[in-house]
Amino acid sequence: MRTILPNKYMPFTYKMMLPYLVLVLLTDLLIGYISYSMLVQSRTEMAETNIRTAMKQTRNNLEYQVNEIRRMADIIFNNGAFQNALQNRGEPLEVMLAMRDHITPQLRGPLQLYGNRLRLAVYATNDSVLEIEGDDMSTPIDRSDYYVLLSGHIENSPWFTSIVERNLDRVWVQVDTDRQLDNISYFRKLVSASTAVIGYVRVTARFDELLGNFDAYPIEQGIRLRLIDTATGTALYERGASAGPGEDGSYLIVREDIPETNYAIETYVPHAYLNKDASRLQRVIGTVCAISFLVMASIGYLVARLSGKKIKRIVTLVQSFQEGNFHKRIGFSGNDEFAHIANAFNQMATSIQELIKNVYVQGIQRKQAELDALQAQINPHFLYNTLSTIGSLANLGEVRKVTEMVQGLSKFYRLTINQGQASIALEKELEQVQTYLEIQKVKYAGRFNVYYDIDPDILQVPVIKLILQPFVENVFKHAWFEDAISIRITGRRLGKRIELKVIDNGVGMRQETLENMRTPSQSNHSDRYGLKNVEERIKLRYGPEYGIRIGSRYGAGTTVQIVLPIEEEPPREEDEAPA
Repeated sequence: MRTILPNKYMPFTYKMMLPYLVLVLLTDLLIGYISYSMLVQSRTEMAETNIRTAMKQTRNNLEYQVNEIRRMADIIFNNGAFQNALQNRGEPLEVMLAMRDHITPQLRGPLQLYGNRLRLAVYATNDSVLEIEGDDMSTPIDRSDYYVLLSGHIENSPWFTSIVERNLDRVWVQVDTDRQLDNISYFRKLVSASTAVIGYVRVTARFDELLGNFDAYPIEQGIRLRLIDTATGTALYERGASAGPGEDGSYLIVREDIPETNYAIETYVPHAYLNKDASRLQRVIGTVCAISFLVMASIGYLVARLSGKKIKRIVTLVQSFQEGNFHKRIGFSGNDEFAHIANAFNQMATSIQELIKNVYVQGIQRKQAELDALQAQINPHFLYNTLSTIGSLANLGEVRKVTEMVQGLSKFYRLTINQGQASIALEKELEQVQTYLEIQKVKYAGRFNVYYDIDPDILQVPVIKLILQPFVENVFKHAWFEDAISIRITGRRLGKRIELKVIDNGVGMRQETLENMRTPSQSNHSDRYGLKNVEERIKLRYGPEYGIRIGSRYGAGTTVQIVLPIEEEPPREEDEAPA
C-alpha cells in the first residue's frame, strides 16, 4: 500500500500572520509614501514661498532705486538755474563760475544723498560748457562720480543715433560698456523753456545694487536670477550658472514684473534645491516605517504564538484521537473561543468513548458470541455422527473398534477445546483432522487414503478451529461411491494469504446440485450444514473478502478451496469474548 506523507505542519495562526504582515507592510508603505509626499510638497512650497518673498523684496528695492534715479533726473530737468548755466555762452570765467555755482552742486548733491554708487553724466549741446571728466566709464563703478561732457562724445554712437531716430526719452538702456560691466543707464533729454534740446542726462547704475542683497538667493545651490527685457526677451543681467540647452524643464521659474517698465525679474529654482531634504526625509520616514513594521510584526508574532500554542494542543489531541487514544482531555482557562472549543472537544471525546463502548465493543462481543455459537454448533453435529457410528459398532460386537473410536473421540474434543482459545495453529488443525481420520479408519478399515501437501512455513499460522474437518467429513458422507476413495489436503502461501484445499476423487456433484449449494437460500439444507457453518465463521472472523469456494465435476470428484489471511500474531486475549 502506498504511503502518503503528510505535508509539513504549519499552525493556522502563522498562516494568518502572513497576510497580516503583508497588510502591515502595505499600510506602512502607504503611510510612508503619503508622509514623504506631503513633507516634500511642504518643503517645496516653503522654498518657493521664500523665493517669491525674496523676489518681491528685490522688485520693491529695484522699483525704489529706479524711482530715485528718475527723481534725480527730474530734479536736474526742472532746475532753471541748472538749465541757464548749461546754456551760458559768456566768457570762460563766467561759464566756469556758473558751472561751479549751479551745475556742479546739482550733480554732486544727489550723488551724496543716494546710497548706491552711480555715474551721473550730463552731455551738453553748448560748446562753451567746460567739461568735467570723472572715472573711466569703461571700468566698473567703484564710487559715485559725475561728468559734464559735450554731446559730441556720443553723437556718433550707434546707441545714441538709435535713441534719437526713435525719439526716445526717459528710457533705460544698456549703452557703451554697460552690458560688459553689468550696468544699466537711464537716459533723458534736457529741454529749455523754448523746448530746445540743451543736453542729455545719463545715470548709470550697477545691477547688483539695483537689485539689492542677494543673500536670499543661494546662488551656490543652483538658483539663477535674471533681469530681462520683456519686449525683446533679452537678458540684461544674469546671476548664477546659466542653464544648458533643454534644461529649463528642470527648474521652477518664478517671475516678477517691474511696474512702469518693460523689465521683469525671473528666478530659476532647480528642483534639486526644492527637494534637497528629500533624501534625508526619505531615510527618516523609511526608518520610522521599518521600526513600525518590526513592532507590529513582533506583536503579531506574539499573538500568533500564544494562539498557536493553544491550537497546537488541540491538534495534538486530535492526533491522539486518530491513534485511538480517547482518554486525553484538554482545558483552557478563561471564557474565550479556545475555552469553548476545549469544552466541546472534551464532551465529544466522552461521547465517542461511550459510543465505542456501547457500539464497537458490544459489536465485537456480539460478533464473538456468534462465532462461538457457530463453533459450538459444529461440535454436536460431529458428535452425533460419531456416536451413531459407535452405536452401530457396539451392536455388532466390535468392542475393540468401539474402544478405539471412543479414545479418538476423546482426543478430538481435547484438541477442539484448545484451552478456550478461538484460534489454533494450522498444525493443530491438521492434527485434529488426523484424529478424525483415525476415528474413520476404525469404521472403514483402511478403505481410504489421505495425502498431505502442506508448506512448512504456514504450519504456525493461526486459524479458527474446525475449518477442515467438516469438509473431510463430507467426503465420507457424500462423495463415497466405490470400495476406496482418496483424499488430498494441501496448503500454500499466496502473498499475505494462505490457501487450503480438500480434494477427493469421489462421486462429485452435478451442476444443479453445485449451484444450489452456492445459493444462500439453499445453503441451510442439512447435508450442507458444514459449508454454511464454516463460511459464516470465516466471514465473521476475517471479513467478507475471505471464505470458501467449491468446484466439482460429477463422476470425477470435488475440490473445496479455503482462503484465509495470514495473521502475524495470534489474537489477543482481550479480543476474545469472555468465557
